[in-house]
Amino acid sequence: MTLHEPIETEDRLAQLLDALQIDDAVLAARGLPRQDLARTLTLAEVSDAGTSFYLTPDAARAWWAMKAAARLAGLRIELVSAYRSHAEQAELIARKLQAGMALQRIFALSAPPGYSEHHTGRALDINTDGCAPAEQEFAATPAFGWLQAHARRFGFVLSYPENNASGFVFEPWHWYYVENLA
Repeated sequence: MTLHEPIETEDRLAQLLDALQIDDAVLAARGLPRQDLARTLTLAEVSDAGTSFYLTPDAARAWWAMKAAARLAGLRIELVSAYRSHAEQAELIARKLQAGMALQRIFALSAPPGYSEHHTGRALDINTDGCAPAEQEFAATPAFGWLQAHARRFGFVLSYPENNASGFVFEPWHWYYVENLA
């Protein structure tokens, strides 16, 4: 199944940022590159809980191949996040703000709407059995060790290693598909 995502407008993105009180000065200080929204997405996986995850067709094919190779190595990996629209990213930020988290801390954990790699449909967050999703404990799992050794041959790179230039916390679960990398 292929999904053609409606293109969100710059005006809608500006409204979302304004509602979160994220202005141009905050964005400039954060220094992240804008990320284009994926235009064509395909269903990459449905979780055991019934959540559908979408990726670009190339990223989905690479994910399926990587997941199958991990399974052959005796590891179970699964998606916990993939494509996110600007509105979904805004909701994620809004929940953190409502929980009382400071914007500076939020931006070490999540990109503002318009700046997340998840918008591209080529970023995915991976988890494995016995590990809480999107937690640094993932770095101590055999799955992470396998990804470090093998993800590149499927076109995936670890976006946010320790002490990364983007200023995000270490995210061992977050991998980005780069065309023609493999």
